[in-house]
Amino acid sequence: MGSLADDPIHAELDALLAPHHGALGADATAYIGHVHRMAGLVLAQEPAPGWEPDARGQLVVAAVFHDLGIWLDGTFDYLDPSAAHAADHLRTTGRDAWISRVDRMIQRHHQLRPIRDDALVEAFRRADLADLTFGRVRSGIPRGAWRELRGHWPVAGFQKRLAQLTVAQARQHPLKPLPMLRW
Repeated sequence: MGSLADDPIHAELDALLAPHHGALGADATAYIGHVHRMAGLVLAQEPAPGWEPDARGQLVVAAVFHDLGIWLDGTFDYLDPSAAHAADHLRTTGRDAWISRVDRMIQRHHQLRPIRDDALVEAFRRADLADLTFGRVRSGIPRGAWRELRGHWPVAGFQKRLAQLTVAQARQHPLKPLPMLRW
C-alpha cells in the first residue's frame, strides 16, 4: 500500500470542499484537514480487494458534508442540515441512489455503538472518532495512520474549535449539550 496521503481521493475532496471555503471562514484549514484525515482513516480500514464501486464516491460526499451544517447553517445540532446539504448535492449531480447511504453515514457518524450492517458506515464512524481523539482511539485503524495523515493535514485547532462550540451549545442548551450523539 502506498501513502494514504497520496490517494487520488484527496483531489476529489479538495474539489468538493472548494465552494465552501468562504462559509468555513477562519475554520477552513481546520475542517479541511479533518475531512482529509477522516477520509484517509476510512481508506486505512479498506478491506482487500476494496469497497464496492460507488463506496469511494459516497465517502467523498459524506466526508465533505458530515459536519458542514455547523458552518452553513450556524448550528451545533448539525446532522440533519449536513445530511440535507449532501442530499441536495447528490440530487444536483444525478446520484440520487446514493442519498440513503450518505445520509446514514452522516447521521450515524457519532453513534456510540458499532454499526454492524454496513462496513463503510462503520469505517466512517471509526475514522471520525479516531480523528477527534488525535488518533488515540483507533478501533482497528492501523497504528501510525493518523500521524501520517496529520503530517499532511495538520490539526489546525479542529478539536479545540469543537470544544469551544460544545461549551457554547451547553450554555445555550444545557439539556442538550451534544445533540449529535446517537445511541
